[in-house]
Amino acid sequence: MASTCASCMSLMAAGVPIKKMVAGISCGLVTGDTDDDFVVLTDIQGLEDFFGDMDFKVTGTKDGITAIQMDIKIHGLTRAIVDQAISQCREARFFIMDECMSKAIAEPRKEVNEYAPKIISIEIDPEKIGDVVGQRGKTINEIIARTDVKIDITDDGKVSICGEDKDKMQKAIDMINIITTEFEKGQVFTGTVVSIKEFGAFVEFAPGKEGMVHISKIANERIDHVEDVLTLGDEVKVVCLGKDRMGRISFSMKDVAQK
Repeated sequence: MASTCASCMSLMAAGVPIKKMVAGISCGLVTGDTDDDFVVLTDIQGLEDFFGDMDFKVTGTKDGITAIQMDIKIHGLTRAIVDQAISQCREARFFIMDECMSKAIAEPRKEVNEYAPKIISIEIDPEKIGDVVGQRGKTINEIIARTDVKIDITDDGKVSICGEDKDKMQKAIDMINIITTEFEKGQVFTGTVVSIKEFGAFVEFAPGKEGMVHISKIANERIDHVEDVLTLGDEVKVVCLGKDRMGRISFSMKDVAQK
């Protein structure tokens, strides 16, 4: 039953918030010719299990037993045998928890281990699911590729983000939040220059989401060519100016410092 104790300690070390410490132990039995002639063995090994009459496994917390499993090679057990086996298992479990496990790690770590798999759940407007998924899954696949996470979305708008790196998981959440938000004047985003035109530059601030920075909104001073300031792939901060007459999102770079 060492695997039970090791699993419990591994969960606590990984930061899994289990409610109680759990330990397990196995008792064996050797019987004689009469009902009163028996010996209950604590923490049996393979040889004792093979030649003995019982393998009685018990796991539990300080509050009580959580699981029991038993194999016997005799026709039945007396009340005295069962009572003693449970008593010895309890004593052994408490010893393991008090003298071994608690001295190694007394409670779960406050945060999940950085290498442990994690799941973060958020909710979005079900009407926005299509925006997150994108045409033929293009948008959601782009989020997954950029953040190295797994994403599951249900019809009621519940989104589960699975991964190991908390920062990457948060990045995926930020992307989803940006995609599903109703853009308002004054919001600040960080994006990448994906296209440069004579009249300005297009900045992608989330997978499948772009806005345009007019040449007059790139710098405080007048510039003649967008390329004098920006290059494809540049990461820039922009502030939302709202939407133009065609419904496109307009950005400004020079006004970010005022936010």
